[in-house]
Amino acid sequence: MTNISSPMLDPKTPPDVIVRLQPRKPVTDPTLGIPVSITKVGTPKNRLVTLGDSITQGFQSGAIFNTQLSYPVIIAKELGWGEMRFPTYGGPEDGLPLNLERLANDLDKQFGSNINPLEFVGAALFLRKHLDINENYWERDEGSLFPIQQDINHNLAVYGWDLRNTISRNADICINVIKQNPPKDDFLRLIVENHNERAAIRTLNSARDKNGVALSPVQAAAALGDEGTPDTEGIETLIVLIGANNALGSILTFNVAWSDTGYEDMDINDKYTVWRPIHFQAELDRLVAEVKKIRARHVIFGTVPHITIVPFARGVDGKVRQGSRYFPFYTLPWIHDRDFDPDKHPNLTEAEARAIDSAIDQYNDYITDAVRQARLEGRDWYLFEAAGLLDRLASRRYLQDPAAKPAWWDELGGAYPLPAELQALNPVPDSRFFLSGPNGRTQGGLFSLDGIHPTTIGYGIIAQELIKIMQLAGVKFYQQDGTTERPGDIRVNFSSLVAVDSLISQPPRNLIEIMDIIGELDKKFNILSGLLKRNY
Repeated sequence: MTNISSPMLDPKTPPDVIVRLQPRKPVTDPTLGIPVSITKVGTPKNRLVTLGDSITQGFQSGAIFNTQLSYPVIIAKELGWGEMRFPTYGGPEDGLPLNLERLANDLDKQFGSNINPLEFVGAALFLRKHLDINENYWERDEGSLFPIQQDINHNLAVYGWDLRNTISRNADICINVIKQNPPKDDFLRLIVENHNERAAIRTLNSARDKNGVALSPVQAAAALGDEGTPDTEGIETLIVLIGANNALGSILTFNVAWSDTGYEDMDINDKYTVWRPIHFQAELDRLVAEVKKIRARHVIFGTVPHITIVPFARGVDGKVRQGSRYFPFYTLPWIHDRDFDPDKHPNLTEAEARAIDSAIDQYNDYITDAVRQARLEGRDWYLFEAAGLLDRLASRRYLQDPAAKPAWWDELGGAYPLPAELQALNPVPDSRFFLSGPNGRTQGGLFSLDGIHPTTIGYGIIAQELIKIMQLAGVKFYQQDGTTERPGDIRVNFSSLVAVDSLISQPPRNLIEIMDIIGELDKKFNILSGLLKRNY
């Protein structure tokens, strides 16, 4: 580890984590300066296939529901390719496991934008009714049925999955988990049981070989790659954006548990919330070896975002020191600075956040090295700087604190330039926690209501950056007829995305009120933060 002062160093940090004072400098050239020349014959049958987690699947506001607005589908629309297959999630409450936006809107319709304290009991019963409807649909009714589909999906991402899951987990494993753990109709516990497995089955149940053997996401991508001819690959562009869940558990639980023995075992590794760099590299090497077997013309590998930036983990008070990118503590977004108590509320410290970010920097060095090696081997692989993109959008870390901006900030052009359609919005979307009231959105806009996953316009930004790389690779984009080529730089239709992004066009009117109520309940009774605190 780097020799830094003790307040910046968490003593639990493993020796293979190189703790850094400065964040890793993002890579600006997706080719890494290594030229590759490939022979292109014909147009691959599957123009876009994606491997990843919640970001690629299209998760937002606590649920998977808007899969038709995921970044892969946004790209497919710009490609003029209407054949992209992806799972869908409906149900009476719109999504799995819990659609927070739908819930907020339903509360608004029932109680208005302000919930009177006298209405608390009624609101609680109202919420319980809706949660019960959602639970019954997915556990016992139509949503519990396994989907019947002949063709493998093109979007093979599953929320919550990490590198090992992408390599090894399949629909039959998920089906067996549900069969071995049948759901119970619990009066109080109303979150859908085995919701991740249920979501995964909808993505992967059709991913099987000719003998009906279930395939993992990477094996399913290989099967799509084999749909080509001897001269033409089965996949034109394969996007691999995976790895965030190898660290995300640390902020979801506010508990840093570094990976150890059994990190590669899916039956026991859920107890780890951050993978040590040596373990991440070992898992990445396995994934890269599998991806190299896939017959894809172009491969885009994404880096892992610094998950401590997402607004679900809110920095408390001011920065720890002049020029630092860190706050002294990170806690739940509804806990006010004046109420925060590190002995009472779940939290991460500055030192823990720095260690997590430093580990992610190493993950991204390994991903960059994998792309570099592939290009040296003559493979047309590219690097997508997802980490650098989020860094350049980080409001509280960098944009509101010029002294904290890293040495490379100006060299890379400063803050990420939002499309004109987004800059025209009032307020301009930013990376803070989403809040809105009777008069509309007051802050945020790039992250949805769970404080972790993008809004639809946020997914549009990811799609735009990937489209730039695809054009660099020579991928052709067409009008919606699929035959008329589109000249010049391809721009995502952000006006259209603003219109269909309900959090931007029609935000719930009661979010400020809801956050105040949750914060007050937590302050007096320590309900929600207490549940997380017991996970330590």
